Amino acid sequence: MTTRMLNEATTSKVTVPALDYDAVVIGAGIAGLYQLIRLRELGMRVRVIEAGTEVGGTWYWNRYPGARFDSESYSYCYSFSKELLQEWNWTEHFAPQPETLRYLQHVADRFDLRRDIQFNTRVLAAHWHEAWRGWELTLADGSRMRARFLITGIGALSVPTLPRLEGLDSFKGESCHTARWPHEPVSFAGKRVAVIGTGATGVQTIQEVAKTAAHLTVFQRTPNWCAPLHNGPITDEEQREIKASYPDIFRRCQETNASFLHSADPRSALEVSDDERETFFEKRYGERGFGIWVGNFRDILTDPRANALISDFVARKIRQRVHDPVLAEKLIPKNHGFGTRRLPLETHYYEVYNQPNVELVDLTETPIERITPEGIQTRTRAFDFDMIIYATGFDALTGAYDHIDMRGVGGQTLKDQWRGGAKTFAGMQVAGFPNLLMVMGPHSVLGNIPRSIEYNVEWVSDLLRHLRDRGLTRVEARPESVLSWMETVRKLSIGLLSNDVDSWATGVNRNLAHKQTRVLSRYSGSAPDFRAHCNAVAANGYRELQLD
Repeated sequence: MTTRMLNEATTSKVTVPALDYDAVVIGAGIAGLYQLIRLRELGMRVRVIEAGTEVGGTWYWNRYPGARFDSESYSYCYSFSKELLQEWNWTEHFAPQPETLRYLQHVADRFDLRRDIQFNTRVLAAHWHEAWRGWELTLADGSRMRARFLITGIGALSVPTLPRLEGLDSFKGESCHTARWPHEPVSFAGKRVAVIGTGATGVQTIQEVAKTAAHLTVFQRTPNWCAPLHNGPITDEEQREIKASYPDIFRRCQETNASFLHSADPRSALEVSDDERETFFEKRYGERGFGIWVGNFRDILTDPRANALISDFVARKIRQRVHDPVLAEKLIPKNHGFGTRRLPLETHYYEVYNQPNVELVDLTETPIERITPEGIQTRTRAFDFDMIIYATGFDALTGAYDHIDMRGVGGQTLKDQWRGGAKTFAGMQVAGFPNLLMVMGPHSVLGNIPRSIEYNVEWVSDLLRHLRDRGLTRVEARPESVLSWMETVRKLSIGLLSNDVDSWATGVNRNLAHKQTRVLSRYSGSAPDFRAHCNAVAANGYRELQLD
């Protein structure tokens, strides 16, 4: 870094305080760890602030039973180090949470990252100071630190939400949200257990709880379309093939729309014969991973007629797998088509409902009225439980930012600026918040998250190198660039069936009073197009940004 970026400076009017760090990174998950590695390479003084007691981010907090990848393990890991790729052996095609956490701990050890990470620390506030061009952070213990740049790696799904129910604190038994699962072992044996929620997290949890609980009651508000994961151990031969194929694996991820190992079939579901279509659907249903979702006919997520065909196919599968026809119908979504909400991948999920110890409560018929000391009271029945598990999702995309008192130029708060929906430039910068760089902020590309994280981190790092080499200390998204990007996001959302559905991806969370209307919460284009746009910004000297 240049003297101008690193050292204490003064002006004729203001004495500029010494900076503690060149950059502070919030979060020690997949994004924060990689960002730390890249900033060290730039010679920057860096501090990572982490609320947990260990690295891992998502895989530190989400310890619920059944938590695992739904991207293939060998497409989800870091790609930046050939040595790391060759020395780590994934045991399953879709790794469970404990293994993923061990992997991230191994990365932290291998690259000696912990010495620059401050654990068990929460950031309460981050305020921009124009006079000395930097951010001042206030931590939960009352201490403060100053840095030129603030980089957030706080995750799109990191702030859990509980249902808005009377009596949440009155229950006398065990209870927790899946994203705040205890670190010590939890047993379901002999217990009456309730799971509220049937999204991706709920599906994984239900599969495991049903194996040992004396009785499991699932409270379902909205059924989700689910497809088989088809997980399995990685054999020694497969391990050798994977390690020899890493260049091809990551090249494939670079080429596909969502950075998975699956890409859409170029044909329309409407242009093939009924027999061809059925054979193709069967093939995808029998394959590992997200192929049936993102590797299906090109129009199942855009054409209602094509979507109706795949929805009917999966509905028939549910009816075949669930013995009770009345129960099967309750598990088939009626308010959205297949793949228009985030697709949970499952292992014998539907078969769980054939077990005598499992009961489904349809909340559209009998809503929960309140939580009681003994359990749950619906409109028609009182349930007694030993344990209640809340699989009720997250305050997605902006929730983690709302929990920090973040103030930019003139003291404006980020929460106020985003009140009607987040507005960003490429999901990485916000007008009026100089030197704030977001890794995977709103309107960044999602898909296979680590692939997107690596690109975001590298783009941010290249921008900081550009500033360093030119002796610049301030970067901010131009308002017109934000408006242009938001118009790009809007245009790309047109025609997608998913944008007509209430979900976290469209900014709706019925557990939160302030998130009841759809907003442009995500970038809906392809990952290659996103990278091409951002690469062009860099190649043209970052003209969309104000550099000083």
